[in-house]
Amino acid sequence: MSGRVVAVLAFAAGLVPALALGGHGASAQGSPPSIEEVSQRMDELYRSHRSVARIELTVVRPRQTRTLRLKVWSLGRERSLSVIEAPAREAGMATLRRDRNLWNYLPRISRTVRVPPSMMQAGWMGSDLTNDDLTRSSSLEKDFTRQLVGRSTSPAGWLYRFDAKPEVVGLWRRIEYVISDDGTLPLEARNYDRRLKIARVMRFSDVATVDGRRIPTRVTMVPRDREGYRTEVRYLDIDFDAKVSESTFSLATLERRR
Repeated sequence: MSGRVVAVLAFAAGLVPALALGGHGASAQGSPPSIEEVSQRMDELYRSHRSVARIELTVVRPRQTRTLRLKVWSLGRERSLSVIEAPAREAGMATLRRDRNLWNYLPRISRTVRVPPSMMQAGWMGSDLTNDDLTRSSSLEKDFTRQLVGRSTSPAGWLYRFDAKPEVVGLWRRIEYVISDDGTLPLEARNYDRRLKIARVMRFSDVATVDGRRIPTRVTMVPRDREGYRTEVRYLDIDFDAKVSESTFSLATLERRR
């Protein structure tokens, strides 16, 4: 399959293309993949060195459903730019990430606003996706202690637990991942708040093969405390080997969007 894929390709929370869980996992119910392997793969999920993608984000609420289409550029793990293309009402709004810094461009008032660290866990564009999901500024390898819990029955797979280190500031105190029996795909992620109460469940589905890699092509996020709320993310187009320059991720480029 070519680097550019026109089809449904989905998330994650950093919303940018992926180095998927694939190829070297354990056999069904055999030895689980190492915690180091799982941590690295989850951090790099939906991410490649240089990529361009178009993404559909659907926000479902009890009385309303909204769908946004975005174009997303990424460079490594520290640079990303997301621009809303539709609907017209939000078109042109952009979010730039450089390292752990985040800015929003608001075309209606022709203004660029820096997002403070205290707002990284706030919802993005009224969705169940947080600013931290969008930028993926936290790292399972660097910011969490890690352990294999054992077998999971619902869904069936390997259960891994990641607990935030004491010095890490953020909404999630714990994240649990269920990985497929063969160790190649994420099936579910559970986010726990600072009181260790489960707050959100993310379910990975619609697996597709992209450039020889099998990845989940849809992620559904469901908050546990809000009935009828969910957010779905799909990739409509992705180029894993795009020509993306460093200048794409500058404030000057963001300002020129005016």
